[in-house]
Amino acid sequence: MSKIKLYLSAAILLVGFTYGCTQSNEENSSAPDKVENVILFIGDGMGVTQVYAGMSVSKEPLVFEEFRHIGFQTTFSASDYTTDSGASGTALATGEKTKNGRISVGPNGQELTSILKIAEENGLSTGLVSTSSIVHATPAAFIANNKDRHNYSDLASDFLKTDIDVFVGGGRKHFEDREDGKNLLDSLKNKGYRVTTSLDEIKNITEGKLAGFTAENHNPKYSEGRGEMLPVSTTSAIDILDNNTKGFFLMVEGSQIDWGGHDNDQDYIVNELMDFNNAVEAGMKYAREHENTLVIVTADHETGGMGLNDGSIENHEIEADFTTGGHTGVMVPVFAFGPGAEQFTGIYDNTDIFKKIHQLYGFEEN
Repeated sequence: MSKIKLYLSAAILLVGFTYGCTQSNEENSSAPDKVENVILFIGDGMGVTQVYAGMSVSKEPLVFEEFRHIGFQTTFSASDYTTDSGASGTALATGEKTKNGRISVGPNGQELTSILKIAEENGLSTGLVSTSSIVHATPAAFIANNKDRHNYSDLASDFLKTDIDVFVGGGRKHFEDREDGKNLLDSLKNKGYRVTTSLDEIKNITEGKLAGFTAENHNPKYSEGRGEMLPVSTTSAIDILDNNTKGFFLMVEGSQIDWGGHDNDQDYIVNELMDFNNAVEAGMKYAREHENTLVIVTADHETGGMGLNDGSIENHEIEADFTTGGHTGVMVPVFAFGPGAEQFTGIYDNTDIFKKIHQLYGFEEN
């Protein structure tokens, strides 16, 4: 495929984004105004290029192509033009900017309250799923407060301060093998959680409280044996949370799109993007059947400065290049489906994701 054709294809994708931002969405024509359930998918490090790379390589349409309400969010932090996952996760979770490296703690040291905790306070069920350690920056921002994203033992302790219903990810060692000698796995069991390290068990749990640990630290790459951990865990979390008639909030992170970007490894990125796509499809399947469910898919930032220099749609191939081994400051896409999806079109700040979710739930302002 010529570079001209590839650039035209990319231009068509961007035109589609603009079209989606201006057109009415058929799936919302009869949907209720009130949002009861929100499933927030965060593809860590996922920019437009990463999405289009997956679309180019896939032999079947990706679920991303189903969305008609699409926007962009800016990602700068309170301290840097280029954010880290701690600051961006905090912005998405709390609606407040903070300095890089912090977890739901403001620039002046004040603790911030996440949408997950607000959902709990309003009687909703809550959950987190991640392919990284569950105390890594993005999931931690929704449940913990700390000035340093690397204080993993403290971040794990914060899980016991909440009533989160289900969380699945790596990081078992931060709950079990601790310098303070505490075994938080026992503490979780005492709080009524079913604690398991088996994905087969996680797959079959549909009620109660679940703490699923799928790795001692981070999960392996999809291409190196992680299997269907992310879509399976997403489905199980939804099954558990669906028992609450008041509704739920669930955040699902595809962590390792980011790690592929840091490695400048296009195959790593595409494999993780495709796995993330399957998890989003699990959420969309539920949303199509439950009209009071809003699905949002976005990123905390872009990683790698990934560009597509050549490729072939016919042969499902890409040729990528990168500008950096770190994060970039570019805007990242936001895809939305369900009641209130039209609120996520246009260009806005990452802190507005929290504000829009808060408003659509109908929660009272603090």
